[in-house]
Amino acid sequence: MADTEASVAAGCLEKLNGYVRTRKGTILAAEILISFIILVCYVASLYGGYSAVAICEMVLATIFFVVFMMEMDKSFQLVHWVWSDFIRATIGAALYLITSLICVIGGAGDGARIAGGVFGLMAGILFAYDAYTIFPVIKTTSQHTAAPTGG
Repeated sequence: MADTEASVAAGCLEKLNGYVRTRKGTILAAEILISFIILVCYVASLYGGYSAVAICEMVLATIFFVVFMMEMDKSFQLVHWVWSDFIRATIGAALYLITSLICVIGGAGDGARIAGGVFGLMAGILFAYDAYTIFPVIKTTSQHTAAPTGG
């Protein structure tokens, strides 16, 4: 019984190591890490209200990381994972850029809020890059052939 649990854990660890070495895995791991850093900065700030963006984006990036790492996107096809990931990355980039600009501009005297805003600007760029890398995948999967006209 213990051997099977150890082999399952070793298999999961191998998948984790293999997926983190891919470009998409590295991007998602960086998104999780920077969202956690931003969350810590906003919680240490006097105004913790901006932490909701960091929490949501960290949870969503973790969900997509696990789904893609375990290759659940191939078995659970009810959701169009590529489009969902593109929408997540695009909305994340927009929200991080907006909230970070607000924090950097209005954070006088609150170093943690300004630090969270600066990291948020970097996260916005990272999420935008993620959306930029997803777009060619969407473009290649949505190529259609002309419909027969029956003429």
